[in-house]
Amino acid sequence: MKKLGFGLMRLPLLNEEDRKAIDLEQVEKMVDYFLDQGFQHFDTAYMYHEGTSEDLFRKMVVERYQRDRYTVTDKMPIYMVEEEDDLKRIFDEQLERCGVEYFDYYWIHALNQERYDICEEVSAFAFLSRMKEEGKIKHIGFSFHDSAEVLEKILMKEKEVEFVQLQLNYLDWEDPVIQSRLCYEVARTYHKKIFVMEPIKGGTLANLPKEAEELLRKKDPEATPASWALRYVAGLEDVVMVLSGMSDEAQLQENVELFKDIKPLKEDELQVLSEVVKQIIESMKIACTACRYCVDDCPQHLAIPEYFAIYNEYIEHGNPDDPALRESFARASENHGKPWDCIACKQCEEQCPQMLPIIEKMEAISKLFKEGQ
Repeated sequence: MKKLGFGLMRLPLLNEEDRKAIDLEQVEKMVDYFLDQGFQHFDTAYMYHEGTSEDLFRKMVVERYQRDRYTVTDKMPIYMVEEEDDLKRIFDEQLERCGVEYFDYYWIHALNQERYDICEEVSAFAFLSRMKEEGKIKHIGFSFHDSAEVLEKILMKEKEVEFVQLQLNYLDWEDPVIQSRLCYEVARTYHKKIFVMEPIKGGTLANLPKEAEELLRKKDPEATPASWALRYVAGLEDVVMVLSGMSDEAQLQENVELFKDIKPLKEDELQVLSEVVKQIIESMKIACTACRYCVDDCPQHLAIPEYFAIYNEYIEHGNPDDPALRESFARASENHGKPWDCIACKQCEEQCPQMLPIIEKMEAISKLFKEGQ
């Protein structure tokens, strides 16, 4: 199986304000091109695109292609499970939404210590094993956002796990919070195959600071920053799938061409990336990947990823009174709570895979934009 997976969480939109307003015509073209080029794996989840991603997968793939043309991963939203019966109810709903009789791969979604506690309370992994015995799941695993220590604790206990989905990219490789390298090494120690998420860190590694991009261009004028990031993770041992949330046809085509004959980075190229990391860290803004996990349960309905993008623009250009910046803020806040409406409940921080200090950043953004409102 080719290593590029089509992540159905950052699809092209007809209206950037509405995550459900997916550009179906463009997605249909993207799906057709992806499959026609010999790729086959799709990744969806219960909450992606505000609960519409699974239905879209059914319409775009299942209803238009034979079952042997594609494979799919779906995920149990364990953070929504309150009792054991919820597992079967949600799982059956996902089968119906996706229009399939079985999932090729099925994960517990976004595990950390707190969510693993829920798994133990409701016997989630035992449920997955039963579904596998019934032929409704082919392979069991989980996606993960926590420390290497927690990962090892889970793998020591859950012997049925075959795959681990990790956030791996060259920027997070030595990050003390994300712990990409350490988590990767733990997964390999326990002989688990690895799916990679966030290889481009939500677009961060495709849109580098000028100095960092110049380093890559000097080494290889033809290669895009995104291709460097994808080659980095694709070359890691025991990585069997690299997921990319592709938002338009151009991104898809670039990635497909790269993965047709993808080559690992050489030692001299890895040395260049180490310099790139230094440049990125020096200019680091809010490292939000716009996954939107923080948004769904926000009681104040804050447009957190949009506010972070605006704040990053301010950090880069240094003028909060710039008319374009003010206009972007007005659009983002028109149908959402303002940053100063934040009540510091920290539900967003509990959901954030990047473990960002969201409350602290909301306070900073409030100071920038509240005057004159």
